[in-house]
Amino acid sequence: MNCTVRSVRQRAGQRTRLLIALALAIVVFAVEATASIFANSLALLAEAFHVLIDVVALGIAFVALWLGSRPVTDRRTFGLLRLEILATVLNTVLLLVVAAVVLVEGLRRFSEPSQVQSGVVLAVAAVGLVSNGVSIYLLRDPHAALAVRAAYLDVLADVAASVAVIISALANILAGRQLADTFAAFLIVALIVPRSVSLLREAIDVLLEATPRDVNVDTLREHVLACSGVLDIHDLHVWTITSGVNVISAHVVMQRGADPSSVLDDLATCLRGDFDIEHSTFQLETEDRKRLESGSHP
Repeated sequence: MNCTVRSVRQRAGQRTRLLIALALAIVVFAVEATASIFANSLALLAEAFHVLIDVVALGIAFVALWLGSRPVTDRRTFGLLRLEILATVLNTVLLLVVAAVVLVEGLRRFSEPSQVQSGVVLAVAAVGLVSNGVSIYLLRDPHAALAVRAAYLDVLADVAASVAVIISALANILAGRQLADTFAAFLIVALIVPRSVSLLREAIDVLLEATPRDVNVDTLREHVLACSGVLDIHDLHVWTITSGVNVISAHVVMQRGADPSSVLDDLATCLRGDFDIEHSTFQLETEDRKRLESGSHP
């Protein structure tokens, strides 16, 4: 099957699964937010906010995939693929804001304990857990776009958060531990912060056009130098447009008498097979040209 056709079908399938997961998240958020008010539960409120972030993440991921699949233009030659990265940055920043709000309210409750309707909390958290399980099944795909993986991680963390809320409700019902609700809220915060920071760092690396983490430049240089007809390589740059779309550009010095077409074919085959890089731009040079450029391209 043609790679482009397969990619289009994969993106269409991702969009469909995202829509289903988004609808589930909206329903769960509405139920948990309403129940948290009646139950006076900080843990359930934190979980509702976490699900709201899931709604944002899933919505952004869907829009990013839709816009990213639109055709390129002369003004935007890579299309709107970077929207996926911007969506990830927005999502992770929102997660960190929610974590701060929950932490502040939790600290206040240590000095002013509140009565929690744990029966309501238990029932609603159980519903949320089932919904999260369905969403995880729909979104699990290690090769999905970055925004989809970010949404998947949000939902995955919600499973642990739902379990924590259920345990806190049972602790209050069975042992009268009112502060269990607050501790569960803190646990949710502990789940939010590390993964948010990790995703944010990954997205910022893409925006700063850092070398992809799965690409070792020294190894790549060795593979290029091993290609037939290649004498040297300089001005080597590797960066990421969006998740799964790595790009390379470089100046390649050819051996005397080497056929340029053959050199380009070998380079493309090497990068595609060994580094999964489909988009490459090479400037082929002779030894004389390299000497002329040595001053401007150290």
